[in-house]
Amino acid sequence: MDDQNKNLILAVALSMLVILAWSVLFPPPEPTPEQIAANAPESQTTGSSEATVPTATAEAGTATTTQPTKDLSASAARVAIETDTLSGSISLAGGRIDELSLKNYRETLDENSKIVQLLKPTSEDEAYYALFGWAPSTGLTLDTVPGASTIWSVESGETLTQDSPVTLVWDNGAGLVFRREISLDDASMFSITQTVENTGAGTVALAAYATVARHGEPSDMKNFFVLHEGAINSVDGQYAETNYDDISPSSDFEELTMAEYGWTGFTDHYWQTALIVNEPGTKLSTYHDPRSDIFQATTKHATHTLAAGQTVSASTRLFAGAKEWETIRNYENTQNVPQFLDSIDWGWFFFITKPMFWLLHNINLLIGNMGWAIIGLTFVIKLILFPLAYKSYASMAKMKELQPQMEKIKENAGDDRQKVQQEMMALYKKEGANPAAGCLPILLQIPIFFSLYKVIFVTLELRHAPWIGWINDLSAPDTSTIYNLFGLLPWDAPAAGSTMALVFIGVLPILLGVTMWLQQKLNPAPSDPVQQQIFAWMPWVFMFMLGSFASGLVIYWIANNTITFTQQYLIMRWHGYKPDVFGNITSSFKKKTKESE
Repeated sequence: MDDQNKNLILAVALSMLVILAWSVLFPPPEPTPEQIAANAPESQTTGSSEATVPTATAEAGTATTTQPTKDLSASAARVAIETDTLSGSISLAGGRIDELSLKNYRETLDENSKIVQLLKPTSEDEAYYALFGWAPSTGLTLDTVPGASTIWSVESGETLTQDSPVTLVWDNGAGLVFRREISLDDASMFSITQTVENTGAGTVALAAYATVARHGEPSDMKNFFVLHEGAINSVDGQYAETNYDDISPSSDFEELTMAEYGWTGFTDHYWQTALIVNEPGTKLSTYHDPRSDIFQATTKHATHTLAAGQTVSASTRLFAGAKEWETIRNYENTQNVPQFLDSIDWGWFFFITKPMFWLLHNINLLIGNMGWAIIGLTFVIKLILFPLAYKSYASMAKMKELQPQMEKIKENAGDDRQKVQQEMMALYKKEGANPAAGCLPILLQIPIFFSLYKVIFVTLELRHAPWIGWINDLSAPDTSTIYNLFGLLPWDAPAAGSTMALVFIGVLPILLGVTMWLQQKLNPAPSDPVQQQIFAWMPWVFMFMLGSFASGLVIYWIANNTITFTQQYLIMRWHGYKPDVFGNITSSFKKKTKESE
């Protein structure tokens, strides 16, 4: 690199440092509630036929379209949520579901670590909650429908459990009585039925809505290309994923009107929220308010005109929980949530990853250990591919038998490459050999390997799943390390993800390299020096490359190498060719000794 390039890089780096320091020392002023209110979309009032859902900024208590309101969610009374799997509460300020923890999952492997908290109130960082309400239309304003500052009363139920629903009530004092019944199943699905009764003399119009609001992007995002984190939705069979950076601004977003069914929400690596509606005509939307940095997924029912004495209801379901495959599949198959299983990011090879995980899941049900289930899955995959492998290895054995004749052809033809090629092709045709047959099993391993990588990385069932000994999380890299002689020396291993951790690998990556190396020794080293070097280094390069991969994936590769070695050895023996593994190993060491001399 010359001095000019060095100076350019240094100038760019210094400029970025100055900009970063300026933004930290002199941050832009936060918008006041009045500024937010002035820029917020206007709500529809008297004379309008279409109800408009308030933004999450207004519903969160930051501001409304008229006067700023105080966020009462932290000080208001709460209704407890308690089941075998969930723990949390509902704030009576706005009746929002804004506190929810997943009792079966902890943040780390430490049994004393915190339980995973999915939903958080606005009083905490990275607030994440579900809002429900009625958007005003003809004859109504925001003050006459329940909003973020509305204090609800408990009409029935003390604690929300899977056996006891809770009903909230609010009378607006102007002829409308609102009720909200919230129930919960034995997993993670809330059912919310909103009812409004017109006890007054006039006619009004309004529309029920539900919103999942998220304040800013989650700080624990993986930001990895093989995993989608962001907005998800399905409308009448059209499933879509949107990254946070690509979510439409609140000033310009599209509403999708569903004909039969739909759902929308946000997904993390292992957890998600989703609003599910089965009422035709409901509109779904996802947008981002850049001023308050709130992401919002909303379902809005059709606008209803309510005459005196009439009552109208609207129902919405809220899924808030872990993306457990069996639970998600059950909702899709038995509770009319089409494409819900697609919320698990199966990737481009979904036609492989979906059945692969189904098989892995069922093997795990039989064995009771995901590590052994991965090895069992490897056996099944190799069994399915055995016919191709048999042809491949048989062809390789045939090629070994033809090796003397091929060498003779090269010797007789000299430097005439065209003649060598013609006579080689004639020999292959006569003997029924295919030199390319050995490539097919290798090519098939590429989508299988990538699909299994997806399965291990994205599915919750591999998270914190133990195998044997020190392998207590199959979704994480091997924690053993050469650095402390695999735990024999009294100092800690290098931090995960550090350069030291990449160099001082563990037991599983070393086994991977050894099994790849042994598999190579079934055949003599190629005569071409360049190929010799490539083949010689390949196992050890892969050993370090895959050292930081999930343990489950490395276990698969080790099992695959071991089974492949056994298959290839036996098939070659059946076809009269005896691989000289020990001889190939010793010859490779002899060559290295001669080269060093």
